[in-house]
Amino acid sequence: MNNPTADERGFTLVEVLVAFVIAMLALGMAYEGISTGLNATRLSMRTQEALSRAQSHLAAVGSGMAVRTTVQQGDDGSGFRWRLRITPLQTASRGEKSPSLTLYLVEVDIAWPDAAVESGWHTVTLTTQRLGSTQGSGS
Repeated sequence: MNNPTADERGFTLVEVLVAFVIAMLALGMAYEGISTGLNATRLSMRTQEALSRAQSHLAAVGSGMAVRTTVQQGDDGSGFRWRLRITPLQTASRGEKSPSLTLYLVEVDIAWPDAAVESGWHTVTLTTQRLGSTQGSGS
């Protein structure tokens, strides 16, 4: 039988172990990248849903709900909580003794549980301004 030369012996155990370590490190980094991407996608989808819910609450102000000073809150389901704040900003006066229009600041906060955030809740806020009658403000 022929004795194999140094070039024909194949891989040593150390070379195989080093190859496995390199492969495991590469797989670990790939897993971390995939995990980060999935978490970013999940956050993006939840944020999009929260923005849609906030826009719905803003749309209700002035059409189905009177524009007046108020604070309301509730639960939209699927873990989303909302808070609507309407506060007067400025009263329009056209030389009248009692102005008829008031500019209101309308804010909607939508929050949902998120363990990745220090507070445990991720929040999205939409803000706009609406004109409403001064008599409807209750002041």
